[in-house]
Amino acid sequence: MEEVLKFKTIGQYNAFNKHETLHPLVSVVDLSRAEPRRLRRMSYDFYVVFLKEIKCGDLRYGCGNYDYEAGTLIFLAPGQVIGSDGDEYYQPQGLALVFHPDLIHGTVLGRHMKDYSFFTYAVNEALHLSERERQIIQDCFSKISFELEHAIDKHSKKLIVRNIELFLDYCVRFYDRQFITRENTVKGVVGRFEALLNDYFASDKPPTEGLPSVAYCANALNLSSNYFGDLIKKETGKTAHEYIQLKLVDVAKEKIFDLNKSVSEISYELGFKYPQHFTRVFKQYVGVSPLEYRNAQN
Repeated sequence: MEEVLKFKTIGQYNAFNKHETLHPLVSVVDLSRAEPRRLRRMSYDFYVVFLKEIKCGDLRYGCGNYDYEAGTLIFLAPGQVIGSDGDEYYQPQGLALVFHPDLIHGTVLGRHMKDYSFFTYAVNEALHLSERERQIIQDCFSKISFELEHAIDKHSKKLIVRNIELFLDYCVRFYDRQFITRENTVKGVVGRFEALLNDYFASDKPPTEGLPSVAYCANALNLSSNYFGDLIKKETGKTAHEYIQLKLVDVAKEKIFDLNKSVSEISYELGFKYPQHFTRVFKQYVGVSPLEYRNAQN
């Protein structure tokens, strides 16, 4: 397998795509100017947002292919790997917004960057844009490009960063819309999540493998953890972690009626390492301890 092609600086990425470097920490790259290239796996030490405007096969993520629709955004955080090795050549298309973490350190955007969870979504969870949304995104890119082409002054960094933040805030809105417009898909995931938890707690896995984590459930449903968590929160109003714990408490309530088992035995059956942890979680959601709940019901 061929080594991953790594880009450490914005300048390196610009040169690779035949694009002039106007700022060392940020660039809006017209990929159509790049020369045709062979499929490669690539990684970046900076944030990358691809705006794909035509169907193409030049981007692959992990081991999977993805067909890009007109107006599709793909987000990559520093260190992620995208693409695949192959002998096929292709002509890159679309735009890429790239910005280094050093650009946003000490800014409001830098402090809230973790809130833009879509930077760790998988590629098949990309953001698909309407024509009007695509125009808004292109307008954001145009504003950033305008500042890059302007002579650097004391206002440049603030305006560039604010425009990147505005762009990302629009993306949050558009992802919320995507969760709604794909309602059937969302409800299907929630239903499969519920079935997954029912099967897990009915199996012999909890005593040996412990409590099911959000990452475990997301992986079982072929979703990235952040996308799965955001989807569950939008649909149910609860975080995926809360949803798991509420299911756990429901199962625990049934088991507590078995007077032949101690609270400690029940806690181990559910996947807890320590009975005290089980008691704390149960009381958090029910208001009383497992033993108090058992005595009250009896």
